[in-house]
Amino acid sequence: MTTTNFMEVTFKAISINESFARLCVAGFCVQLNPSIDEIGDIKTAVSEAVTNCVVHAYPKHNGIITMRCEILGDTIKIVVKDQGIGIKDIEKAREPFFTTKPSEERSGMGFSVMESFMDKVEVEKNGDKGLVVTMYKQIGSSVMQVSNAS
Repeated sequence: MTTTNFMEVTFKAISINESFARLCVAGFCVQLNPSIDEIGDIKTAVSEAVTNCVVHAYPKHNGIITMRCEILGDTIKIVVKDQGIGIKDIEKAREPFFTTKPSEERSGMGFSVMESFMDKVEVEKNGDKGLVVTMYKQIGSSVMQVSNAS
């Protein structure tokens, strides 16, 4: 499917920028005429993806997060990537309750939350460093209903 519009932002991997990422994606999605629930789902998934970068990707220093959003017909595609330390076993990390930081009371539900709010979530290595999380959500209310009113 062809991209009809896109935006990309890059920001420092610090916790305050999680809310910035949520606002950016919500503002961009408005053009698809999403419901309040759809916006909430997208913002929650983005929060999890960005928080994973902040908490796990850069444990010893602050790095950079890049978020790209694309409109593909009635679907929003959101890519969140970092250049951090990566994940040794992506499949294990995607299991519910798996965490590498149990001492910090992490729930290990980040990927599960993303998957529950989005239609599709892909996780892959970003070359030699970091991860790329790609999420898709079809926006149901963006399709105009045509009626035969007489």
